[in-house]
This record gives sequence, structure tokens and C-alpha cells, in this order.
Amino acid sequence: MNPYQLFLCLLFAYTALLISVGWYFNKRQQTQTDFFLAGKNAGMLSIGCSAAASWLTAGGILAVIGFFMLLGMGSVWGFVAPNIIALFAIGLFVRKIKGLPAITQPELLELRYGSYLRLPVAIIITVVMILFAVADIKGFAMVLSTFYGVSPLMSALIVALAVSIYVTMGGLSAVIATDIIQFLCLTLFVLIMAGVVMTSAGTLTAEPVAALLTSVPDNWWNPGSIGLPMILIFSIAIIPGWITEQDQWQKVWAATDERSARNGMFLGSVLVTVVFAGCAFLALGLNTIYPEIAGAGFPMGMARAEPALLTFIMDHNFSGFILALSAVGLATAAMSCTDTFATSGASCISRDIFQRYLHPGATMKQMLVVNRISVVIIIVFATLGSFFIGSIIDAIHIATFIASASYFFALMGGLYWRRATGQGAVASMVTGFIIQSGLVILDLAKTPPMAPPFLETIHPILMGHGVILSMAVSGLVFVGVSLSTAPTSRVRLALFFKNEAEKLTTAMATPATAMAAPEILDLIQERPRGNRTTLHLSCDILGTLEWKNFVDNLQGSREHWVSASGRESIRRITHPDILSCVSVSRGATNATLWLEAEAETNSLERVKQDMAHAYTEILTVVKG
Repeated sequence: MNPYQLFLCLLFAYTALLISVGWYFNKRQQTQTDFFLAGKNAGMLSIGCSAAASWLTAGGILAVIGFFMLLGMGSVWGFVAPNIIALFAIGLFVRKIKGLPAITQPELLELRYGSYLRLPVAIIITVVMILFAVADIKGFAMVLSTFYGVSPLMSALIVALAVSIYVTMGGLSAVIATDIIQFLCLTLFVLIMAGVVMTSAGTLTAEPVAALLTSVPDNWWNPGSIGLPMILIFSIAIIPGWITEQDQWQKVWAATDERSARNGMFLGSVLVTVVFAGCAFLALGLNTIYPEIAGAGFPMGMARAEPALLTFIMDHNFSGFILALSAVGLATAAMSCTDTFATSGASCISRDIFQRYLHPGATMKQMLVVNRISVVIIIVFATLGSFFIGSIIDAIHIATFIASASYFFALMGGLYWRRATGQGAVASMVTGFIIQSGLVILDLAKTPPMAPPFLETIHPILMGHGVILSMAVSGLVFVGVSLSTAPTSRVRLALFFKNEAEKLTTAMATPATAMAAPEILDLIQERPRGNRTTLHLSCDILGTLEWKNFVDNLQGSREHWVSASGRESIRRITHPDILSCVSVSRGATNATLWLEAEAETNSLERVKQDMAHAYTEILTVVKG
């Protein structure tokens, strides 16, 4: 058996394991929440490993090693530090994020501002997720090309087929479960290779391994070597986009409770730090083994620094089995990121485009089919994109910059600033998107090969394709237009600010307070999740229900029935705690409705009563 055949056998066995995980979760997929948010049942360890794994791409790791080789610790601000800081920052925002009744960020923006933003933001996020997946596929293609001479097409197909199978079966549940496996494999690979490389470097120089730590220039270990102004520029350019990245917010929503989500993100920040520390030691050893690479400087030496680890593995004539294990170890990085981005991008296609605009009355069964098709669409476009985008880190940064300039202020401002308005959010998004896209095109077109970016040569503050400029303009437009337009309605503010929800529920007519019929309460299914209990109730309707008319009639029957994000669902606003309010969506068939609420432990019985009253009100409307 030749080395490539051995690799294929190991990859097949590993992929079979991932597919078996997807198969295990396949039968548990009943709702959109199950598919895209793992049934909101993920614990701290699962969230931490998945959050870390989904940001550790194969290409990204190789690029980080290359940057460390050429620039030392000062390079952390271009990729490493933003990863660590963004995950930690998301952990700080968990309390606000976790309490929002949404599956996607475009849905969240519609809840906050109205229908203006949902479609354009859904398209932007879909494109961003495709670009992120492109970086993963390209990184894996580099690995297989170096090890086995495999064509980029074949490499892309390997990742695409493997990921599409287990993700389409198990959704985010399969993604999170396999991410644990993939993170452990990747971490072991990086740490073991760091030990091997450092040992080889010590043998080459006949010095103790510890002596290598002091063999580099004095500023190699100094993360502040690039100066405070450049640190601030890098941080402002990159971190906001990664804090607002949808795939990590969906991990927060997927967590069992607030504590699991917060500690999971903190854990993820620590875990990526461990892996990047391994990359630093890899770079240190590789610089000793290949001093000519560091001598070439940046950016001239990057073409050799990025694949330096792969070159080391090939130069040392490891056995075919070790080579195959190395390839599979890097394949885990490619798959752990591609699956996350495919799932997150698919949620926008399925929920924010298809269900919101094309078929609001789609049944749960129909939506599960659309979910799976959407995953395949993301993977197909990412595969095609991998043949047209050259630089791995560029693909990640361009996607981040466009997202940051487009909707960072609309998203974060909407969460914490009551005075933010839909008009301000739209103006900010359009302005940021146009300016940032134009700056990216200008920068790429005017930059000669192997030269510093054109905009950066004008002024350092324009680094990152001028994202700081576009974000500054976008932010000013957001604030200015919001202050000059009418405030957002209380109904929308109530979904984001608890005191507004208290005012709203107090102002509304008091719904029925009589005890609900015991036979209805007995139908309610309970699923404890941390400090909340998810309540489900299926309502069967005789005949086929015309969904649009039903939503209109239900909303018109009582003022506490509110449809704030299109017609795919409607919510009964009777609590300041919005997640405890009963939501209604189409069930598995055209003759079934699905009632759901997430009750806090101290209000469980009250929410069960509310659900039973909601059931009665629905039947009254249906019977006309």
C-alpha cells in the first residue's frame, strides 16, 4: 500500500466516524432549533471545543506559523490575538445574546428594526461564511498538494463530500460533537509536532532545546514590538468583525444555559491560546532549521514560511503512516471550520431567505429538507471559490472587514442603544458595505505583486483594506440618522430591553388568568435545560391551515399576539422575559402547529398556564 492509499484509508475511517456521529443525531432533527442550534442542549465543554475548533483552520494555522517565523510575537495582532480576544469578549456579552429569541442574526435585526435589514444581511453573512470556508478548503489543498501531489480539485472534493454528509444529517449537533473530536486531534498534532520540531532543531545546533528560546532576536518574544498605534489599528480593524460573527453567536444560543455559554466561550479562548502557543514553538524550531526563510523577511519569505511545517515533514522522511496521520490531523482543522461555516451560512439561506420571503408557511419537515439543501449550497460555492481566491488570510480578512463595516454598529448598537432606529441601521449598512467593498477592490487592484498594500502605503491607519475608515463612516451615519429619525416602537424594544417589555406587558390588556384545563396541561412536554425548561405543545388542526390568514387572524384577535419577524412565527407577549413567552410556528405538517416556550425555573407553572391559554386562543381563531 503506497503512502497516498494509506492516507485515504485513514481518512475514510476518520470520516466514517464523523458520519456515524451525524447519523446518531439525524433522528433528533425535528425543528429549526434542533438543526441550527443543536436543540439548545450543548454544555460548556462542547461549546468551548467547538468555539475553538471552528476558528482553527488548517490554512490559518500554517499562516500563523509563517507569520511567527518572519515577524515573531509582534504578528499576533493580525490573527492570533483577535481570535483569543473575540472569544473572550463574546463570553462577556453572553447574558445579552443568550436572552434573544432568534436563530440567526438577520432574524435578530428584523426583530429589532423591522424588515429593512434581514435580506441584505442574510446575503452578506452567507457570502462571509462561504469565504471563511474557502480558507479552510485552500489550507487542506496546500497540505495534500505538498504531501501527495493531489490536485486542488480533489482536495476540495474530499472536504466537501465528507462535511456535507455528516452536517446534512445531524445539523449543528453533529458539528459540535465532531468539533470535540477534531479539536483534540488537531491539538495533539500541533503539540506533538512542536516537540518533534524543537527536538530536531536542538539536534541540528547541538544545543539544549531550552537554549533555542533565547537564540532569537530580543524583540521576537515581544508582542508589543509593532508599537501601540499599530496594535490599536489591528485590533479596531479585526476584532469587531469577529465579535459579531454569526457562527459563534449561534454557539451561544445552542448552549444549555447562560453559564454554559459564557464559560464555554472563555474555555474556547484558552484552548485557542494553547494551540497558538504550539504554533509559536513550531515557528521557533523551524526558524532554526530553515534560517534562510526568516532571512528573506516579510512579505518575501511568506511563500516559503506558510508551508514550512509541511516542508519539514517531507524533508525528514517520516513513515507513510506518520505522514498520513499528519495529513488527517490537518484535515480535522479544515473540516471543523468548514462544517461550522456551512451550517451558519445555511441558516441564512433556509430561515432568512427561503422561509422568510419565499415560503413562510413551510412545515417543519419541508424546512429540514431545505436546511440540508442549504448546507450543500454553501459547500458547493465554497469549493468553487477556492479556485479563485489566492491568499488564505486575505479571504478571512476581506470577509471580516466587509461584515464589520456593514452591520457591526447596527447589530451591537441595536442590543445596547434604545435610540437606534431602522433607518439608521439601513443607512449605516449601505454606507459601510459600499465604502468597504470599494476600498477592497481599489486596494487589490492598485497593489503590485509582493508589494505592501496600496492603501497602507498612504497611511498605516488604512491597513486592512481601509476598514477603520469605512467603520468610522458607518458608525457616524448610524448615530446621525438614528438621532434624526423617530424612535423604534416599544414592541420591538421590548424584545431587547426588559424594562421596555415590562412597560409593554403592563400596557396591554390582561390575558385570561383562569386556571387552564388539566387535559391541555397534560399534553405539554417538558425538557429541562440548565436554569430553564423548554415547553413544547403540538396542536393538531382539522384540515389544511392557510398560514398567512391564520397569523393575521391570531394577531388581530388579541393585542398580546405579536409577529415581529415576518410571518414564519408569532409570539404571545405576556412576560417581560421574552424567551418565556409562547411562540407558535408551523408544525411537521400543514395541519399541525408547534407551540414552544423557554420557562425560567421560578415561573415554570405560570408559563405552562400561558401555553395552555395560548392553545385555547389558537383553537378559537382556527374555528372562526
